[in-house]
Amino acid sequence: MIMAKVIRLKIQRQKDRSSAPHWETFEIPYMENMNVISSLMELRKNPVTTDGKSVEPPAWEAACLEEVCGTCTMIVNGMIRQACSAQIDEVGTLVGDAYEVELKPMSKFPLIRDLIVDRSKMFENLIKVKAWVPIDGSYDLGMAQPQDDNVRKLRYKLSQCMTCGCCMEACPQVNERTEFIGPAAIGQALLFNLHPVGQALSAERLEVMTSAEGITNCGNAQNCVKVCPKGVPLTQAIAELNRATTVYTVKKWLGLAG
Repeated sequence: MIMAKVIRLKIQRQKDRSSAPHWETFEIPYMENMNVISSLMELRKNPVTTDGKSVEPPAWEAACLEEVCGTCTMIVNGMIRQACSAQIDEVGTLVGDAYEVELKPMSKFPLIRDLIVDRSKMFENLIKVKAWVPIDGSYDLGMAQPQDDNVRKLRYKLSQCMTCGCCMEACPQVNERTEFIGPAAIGQALLFNLHPVGQALSAERLEVMTSAEGITNCGNAQNCVKVCPKGVPLTQAIAELNRATTVYTVKKWLGLAG
């Protein structure tokens, strides 16, 4: 059995969004159980390319290191995913005595530097759909009303979204030619429309869903649910909000919405 001796990282680098991208390749010693983030940590100790050029260490983001914060999202060997859970043994391509791993930044968000992108539009979208529960104080509101267990389970799954951007990167409808708000915001709109108190803002969320950036832009490619690292039921959310927006539009046309 061939055992890897090195990890060969091929990284797409770019100083800022106005600069041209270029590739640099690095090699670090192979160690068992390394993931992409630990490999990048090792690389920054001595950032020298395979052709002997000493360079600044690649820029990247990470926080929780346990697939919760979503900050380390990048394209690893052609697949969008979290770098902290991308084990080199699993994602690397064994070529000779080296595991080769290609790293690129997400393409659907403005680049900041190297592997770091600006995901602000995802958080702006959450503001658009009012992804919160409206309350008028932090005092004890008493016991919540009983809830259907199936609804509770769905809300829990929807609440696991970490705004990582994987679904946005994989969605063919999220591009510079459309205003599509994207699957993440749709999932959160349903989450808060299912909340007993959050329902107070349901009409405002559905108004966004019926706009030019809303749910009709979804092409039902289902890429979003395939790449979501948390298994958020995004296609179910899209289907349920499709029905809800249809009912809302008819009621609005009849003057019954509100």
